[in-house]
Amino acid sequence: MSRRRIGEVLLLCAATLFASPALSAELPPGFAYLRDIGPTIRQDIRYAGSANFLGRPAKGYDAAECILTTEAAKALSAVQATVTKQGLTLVVFDCYRPAGAVADFVGWAKAGGPEDPQWHPRVRRDELVAKGYIGAQSSHTRGSTVDLALASVARPSRLENSCGLREADTLDFGSGFDCFDEVSETRHADIPAEAAANRHLLVQAMRGHGFRNYSKEWWHFTLEKEPFAKTRFDFPISPR
Repeated sequence: MSRRRIGEVLLLCAATLFASPALSAELPPGFAYLRDIGPTIRQDIRYAGSANFLGRPAKGYDAAECILTTEAAKALSAVQATVTKQGLTLVVFDCYRPAGAVADFVGWAKAGGPEDPQWHPRVRRDELVAKGYIGAQSSHTRGSTVDLALASVARPSRLENSCGLREADTLDFGSGFDCFDEVSETRHADIPAEAAANRHLLVQAMRGHGFRNYSKEWWHFTLEKEPFAKTRFDFPISPR
């Protein structure tokens, strides 16, 4: 082998030896991709696509990934371990939400419009903020809030005619995710017994690992001991 060829081989070996490994997208300290901590949790991140009340991806959702504070991700993985013993799985719809996406939601609502039978059947679009269905600020921007449901591993069902999220393989909760209506209140009285039992099951499972429920949305939970209780973040949701 010629000296030139030997040199080329040595250079190639050195480049291979010292090349940096491929890394996940850089996140702020204290944050993690859920799939790195709870890989068996199903993800159905609706604001990364068009199957949501906006009808398009929300600002800042550059990937269909659940990002949470590391503490929240670990706690959610513990919830998954609990419900798995019952033949169930968590299905997450939204996790960390950039502040720019919150502003996007508010701007969409203020643009106005009539009721929508799928998302807000009894409230006009320009009243959603005033009535508290869309917040000018959101706990999601702090990174320890998650929107989710339970699904049966063995017998998935589709709530295609439900207010809110459709075509979700979840248990019956009496309404779908993002149904902006009083029926979505966690303790709403006028829902079937099975749906009420499923809501109770979800609340208890989440509470057992440190999450508290938002009473107006059965799907909305925040880690009680959240690490960034007073900080709003606005980094984009990037591919892992």
